[in-house]
Amino acid sequence: MKKLSDIYKELGIDFTFPIVIKDANGNPTYYEDSDGDWCKYEYDANSNRTYSEDSDGDWKKREYDANGNQTHYENSNGDWYKCEYDANGNQTHYENSRGYWWRREYDSDCNQTYHENSDGFWIKREYDSNGNLTYFEDSTGEKEGTPRSQSCAGKVIEVDGKKYKLTEL
Repeated sequence: MKKLSDIYKELGIDFTFPIVIKDANGNPTYYEDSDGDWCKYEYDANSNRTYSEDSDGDWKKREYDANGNQTHYENSNGDWYKCEYDANGNQTHYENSRGYWWRREYDSDCNQTYHENSDGFWIKREYDSNGNLTYFEDSTGEKEGTPRSQSCAGKVIEVDGKKYKLTEL
């Protein structure tokens, strides 16, 4: 690619460094410094950067979903990653070119309730109606709180002097 400064010189156009060209949305589409290093950029209709390339020959590509969440990335070194999101915009899956991955689950209030990854690590979490963490457990054996899912069947409680034996519903 021919540098913009060379084109300006050929046309006799005066300029100073850095040279910065922006699109109608104000996003930089070209940058060149006095050392001759340059970068060019492309964007989607939502001003998300979708492509960049520099004078060293390095490039990066990105893709986004309709909500503007980045769903794919790759570069000239062969590295890549991809992501998935739920309807609330929570990132639910990540995977990369090195074989690493993770997935997450969320409750209806967007609290993360589960996480696991390719290293075999996992976390379970539960929350009360105010979004406060009430239970935590992970694959290393760390635990805090009491899980809601734990059965109370067979336990005896006393209310106003009367004893009641709890049963499973």
